Amino acid sequence: MPPDPATVRISGPWTHRDVSANGIRLHVAEAGDGPLVLLLHSFPEFWWTWRHQLIGLADAGFRAVAVDLRGYGDSDKPPRGYDGWTLAGDVAGLVRALGERRASLVGHGWGGLLAWTVGAMHSRVVESVAVLNAPHPLALRRAVWRHPRSQGKAFRPVFAAQLPLMPERRLTKNSAAAVERIMRSWAGPKWTVAPEFDEVVRRNREAMLVPGVVHCSLEYFRWAMRSQLRGDGRRFAAMVDRRLPVPVLRLHGALDPVMVESTVRESAIWTGPRSRYEVLAEVGHFPHQEAPHTTTRILAGFLGAGRG
Repeated sequence: MPPDPATVRISGPWTHRDVSANGIRLHVAEAGDGPLVLLLHSFPEFWWTWRHQLIGLADAGFRAVAVDLRGYGDSDKPPRGYDGWTLAGDVAGLVRALGERRASLVGHGWGGLLAWTVGAMHSRVVESVAVLNAPHPLALRRAVWRHPRSQGKAFRPVFAAQLPLMPERRLTKNSAAAVERIMRSWAGPKWTVAPEFDEVVRRNREAMLVPGVVHCSLEYFRWAMRSQLRGDGRRFAAMVDRRLPVPVLRLHGALDPVMVESTVRESAIWTGPRSRYEVLAEVGHFPHQEAPHTTTRILAGFLGAGRG
């Protein structure tokens, strides 16, 4: 039997609840009081990827909220809405639904691409943006075609996801064993032998097997590729092609084989005032999990500077 969606509501020093935003129900885990920090996960993960930051940012005086994005975990999984416009509306709507006028956004990977997008499309609700291993959407688009031997080669999973049905079958085969292969190949070598790595893999495999998640997660990839050939993709590119009016922290794992460092560096032209860029040595695609204490310290310092 596939796991119940409620199995992702892992117990800890946080509170689980459902929030209605942009016409759907989103599951969030929340800890702390203070200025709102909204944490946006990537593929193939769910809200729990931010467990270290939920605690650390709460201790630093923030209200930290990690969300299961549309189609993931215990959030709704509608058949549509996996385009950049709608996903950005989810995040902006969530800020207001949480009772706040503005929030600092922290996103990793695809969640980072979404944070860039919300910062451009819904700047009124954004206090600052911090992205982990996530170039600007347009920097990534350009690099895929301009640098086929580096960023283009690293982005092969996006091309593979365009096929119907087959990617879903590959991801869920043998109890989602592909999730472990993905995480092991994307992570830095030190983390893959760490004591917690097996638990991280187990929980992400289970979360991928929740009914609907595998298809919905791949819809992100499909829209990202197919929109480039359609009018909505051109309009999206025009909307996000602007310098953000808020500070941006770009934090990057030097050993990331998916988001190439040169692509992240090329994102500088879209960053706002008082922005920062830092690289973590010996860290792969998952800095918030591979180097959680360092990542949380850098995040808290960046977010705290904005409060001054």
